[in-house]
Amino acid sequence: MHKRRIERRPTITEPDALPPEIPPVLRRIYAARGVADASALDRGLGGLAAPDELSSLDRAAALVADEVEQGGRILIVGDFDADGATSCALAIRALRAMGATDPDYLVPNRFDYGYGLSPEIVAVARQRAPNLIVTVDNGISSIAGVAAANDAGIPVLVTDHHLPGESLPAATAVVNPNLPGDAFPSKALAGVGVIFYVMLAVRGVLRERGWFRRRGLAEPNLAEQLDLVALGTVADVVPLDRNNRILVEQGLRRIRAGRVCPGLEALLTIAGRDPRRLVASDLAFAAGPRLNAAGRLEDMAVGIECLLSDGPARAQELAAMLDGLNRQRREIEGRMRDDAMAAVDTMLERLGGPLPPALCLADDEWHQGVIGIVASRIKEHCHRPVIAFAPSGDDELKGSARSIPGLHIRDALERVSGRHPGLIPRFGGHAMAAGLSLAASDLERFRNAFETVVSEMITDRDLEGVVRTDGPLAPAEFTLELAETLRTAGPWGQGFPEPVFDNPFRIEARRVVGERHLKLRVRPDPDGPLVDAIAFNALDRGWDAVGARATLAYRLDVNEYRGKRSLQLMVEHIEPLG
Repeated sequence: MHKRRIERRPTITEPDALPPEIPPVLRRIYAARGVADASALDRGLGGLAAPDELSSLDRAAALVADEVEQGGRILIVGDFDADGATSCALAIRALRAMGATDPDYLVPNRFDYGYGLSPEIVAVARQRAPNLIVTVDNGISSIAGVAAANDAGIPVLVTDHHLPGESLPAATAVVNPNLPGDAFPSKALAGVGVIFYVMLAVRGVLRERGWFRRRGLAEPNLAEQLDLVALGTVADVVPLDRNNRILVEQGLRRIRAGRVCPGLEALLTIAGRDPRRLVASDLAFAAGPRLNAAGRLEDMAVGIECLLSDGPARAQELAAMLDGLNRQRREIEGRMRDDAMAAVDTMLERLGGPLPPALCLADDEWHQGVIGIVASRIKEHCHRPVIAFAPSGDDELKGSARSIPGLHIRDALERVSGRHPGLIPRFGGHAMAAGLSLAASDLERFRNAFETVVSEMITDRDLEGVVRTDGPLAPAEFTLELAETLRTAGPWGQGFPEPVFDNPFRIEARRVVGERHLKLRVRPDPDGPLVDAIAFNALDRGWDAVGARATLAYRLDVNEYRGKRSLQLMVEHIEPLG
């Protein structure tokens, strides 16, 4: 296990900039996250970034509107994760509401076709005779696939948010806030956020053309799709800049008010979450994994059909299928995680010293749909960028990479590819996560090249595990009321982290639950109240050996049991005290 240390965020005092009714603790938290005034806390739809500066949005909207008016067949080509599934479902729902003729979708099976709009997927798409292909959450790297569609006479609209490479696909239009020179202020949009903006623009074009009036159609309120935008944005772990916080908050408000699609409601219910009290973390840890399980183990079409279901009975049936797949995923993940941990231990013994600055792990028995989760678990354990590889047939490995702060993982892969042409046939992704393919025979060559590049791009300090906190709470602040306030003060997530505090505690009682976790009764030192706490995966981290006094980094949480709500601490880190 890599040792971590607690580091407090700098205290930034803005006494007059925020509304006086905000509690002092929350004022401190907001200030540390760059919230300088009340306008930054406005989460109304009026605060959304205007779509005007998204490159090619007008062209894209006209392209789709033409097909809607002419009754053309629009085929959505999605991705096999939660962002891709929500993007696909949103596009279909929005097009149906705008009067499109039977819009259809196609999602590549990751095990047969890999990622994105490949020439093979275009061949499958041709069988459906589309007049327009629209990619969602993919396509920016699909140069060969777009070329194949062009050769077949099928125009392509690419909507994506992944970082582009040196060349762009020759699509009829490309909408991506991360295109070079694109002036859209929110570069952190998820794929579902991009297609949401596109559908808003399509509605605007159809309105101007009088389409809804001529057809006697009620102009759709696309804000009804914000539950899907919230789910995809949170599940894809994109930074929650102000624009994304508005999108997520508006989606959460609709879910809490009961204005949620039956499929998402069924996913939340089967996960034991109350939609009326939903927060962003419920989407991240309850709905998102169940939706992702379909793409990881089988076919994401199950997840998309769940989100497209309008009947509660069918939605519940599909949610139950997804819940079963998620249980299978957890079992597979557990075995793979144990294998990966053992491989790391073996590496430590062989090296007789610290681990290298980056880890590449592979096993012939690993499931390629779960390697991303395993890479994430090992990254958290070792605080190193990690790539986990699994075989995908034909002497090929599929890799899933997860990074740490300080290393842009896609840039690292691009540097490796530039130095070793042909070594990485395909790759793409973000700063913190990426995917790639590799010839199995090239694994050792890639490992050496990747370690070299990573060692050039990060410092020793980057490899130190840091738990950043918002400082201590006073004894009187350990209250259910404050926990409730913080729950709804976000939405919290990547780039706008949920508050974490640290205090010295006396550990009054402890017991192991669920084989790996610790249930604690703790008292803030010296005179605080007795509080329940839980530390997940504590035994893996050696926390069961901590003595009677320790510093805890923790989040305030609300525990609900048999209708009673109480304060509970979610422990992020434990450091022993003498």
